[in-house]
Amino acid sequence: MVSWIVLGVIGFLVLLVLAKSVRIVPQARAGVVERLGRYQKTLDAGLALVIPFIDRVKPLIDLREQVVSFDPQSVITEDNLVVYIDTVIYFQVTDPKAATYEIADYIAAIEQLTVTTLRNVIGGMTLEDTLTSRDEINPQLRGVLDEATGKWGIRVNRVELKAIEPPGSIKEAMEKQMRAERDKRAAILTAEGFKQSQILTAEGEKQAAILRAEGQREAQVLQAEGESKAIETVFSAIHRGDADQKLLAYQYLQMLPQIAQGESNKIWIIPSEFVQTLGRFAGAIGPAPEEPEPSGDTR
Repeated sequence: MVSWIVLGVIGFLVLLVLAKSVRIVPQARAGVVERLGRYQKTLDAGLALVIPFIDRVKPLIDLREQVVSFDPQSVITEDNLVVYIDTVIYFQVTDPKAATYEIADYIAAIEQLTVTTLRNVIGGMTLEDTLTSRDEINPQLRGVLDEATGKWGIRVNRVELKAIEPPGSIKEAMEKQMRAERDKRAAILTAEGFKQSQILTAEGEKQAAILRAEGQREAQVLQAEGESKAIETVFSAIHRGDADQKLLAYQYLQMLPQIAQGESNKIWIIPSEFVQTLGRFAGAIGPAPEEPEPSGDTR
């Protein structure tokens, strides 16, 4: 009976020793091993063996890139204005031994170092530069933090300013300025639109006037050409018909009523040749009958 108890105790101790000897480290993790209180080695991912009760494995360290967001910090700008800035730090542990023994709490150390560096950088800039120069501030912060945390076995990959909050009075003034700028741009756009519409209207009227003038000119040209053709046709017909003076006089007499229809036609000019022709025309018709003389009977 006693032997069975002894065997059971021995078996339990063996299992306990085996359990203490075997360590399984997950991927992207690292374990620092201390032997009798001194640094012995760093365990990488996978299966590892340690000496139980002599070696001690400290809490595993995450080797992945980590993101830490810090609370808003008050910073004074060069023009003596207090702004509140939220920062986000992207960092990664590259040396587990240094991160374990060179710094007690690297998260708190990074936060305090970020605040100090941020105040130094922002303290040399005005509020306007702070609000518009994030692309310049981020590399400066990253450079200073990466240099300071290198000896801790930490690499700072990125630093981002998540938010910059100016004082309430400054924010209200900025909003008024932005509204004024928007109103100004709207007024300029309205004026430009009205100007363009006036220009287009003037151009349209100009083109319409040009087209009307060209149309009238072409109409007059066509009318003149038509009249010229008509005169040429009449002239050719007269020459082909060998018209004499009597026929021309007769045609002129037919046109006199049409000439007299105009209100401004108060004076007629009759060529001398026409008068001679008219006389011959009248002679051709014959003398007018004479009136009978009154009878000499006085009864």
